[in-house]
Amino acid sequence: MTIRHGLLALLSRGPRHGYQMRAEFEASTGATWPLNIGQVYTTLSRMERDGLVEPGESDEQGRVVYTITEAGRAEMVRWFGTPVAPSDRPRDELVIKLAMAVAAEEVDVAEVIRAQRTATMRALQRLTKAKRDATEGVARRLVLDSMIFQAEAEQRWLDHCEAVLREDR
Repeated sequence: MTIRHGLLALLSRGPRHGYQMRAEFEASTGATWPLNIGQVYTTLSRMERDGLVEPGESDEQGRVVYTITEAGRAEMVRWFGTPVAPSDRPRDELVIKLAMAVAAEEVDVAEVIRAQRTATMRALQRLTKAKRDATEGVARRLVLDSMIFQAEAEQRWLDHCEAVLREDR
């Protein structure tokens, strides 16, 4: 997801200023993707250049309030209607790390897996607690659920890696 599309989604609910969009973006993503306010305003500037948003009047505190244009709505609809392809996701550093550990000499691959398993289990415990304590609503719950499922899948994949290494001996 780009910041651009996230901001368009927020603006589809009505006019907003940059600080408001930043706070709502972070709340919607469960604070898993913090935004720098400079990123927000740089992105809004580009979106204005591209005809996706229009600046309006300033609010009582002097902040410019933006609205989504028809072109912005069309871009948002296109984005929501386009599935995310695996090639659109960043590389998985853990997969690369384990592949390189297997290829390298003098690396205890089993220890690399154990260290990752411990870190992933701690993350899973923190996420489960955060979900249990969450009161922010559906968006945060969905983000936490996704992170929990990813951590559980990583644990299963690490189990698989250990089994493959045992077979290969």
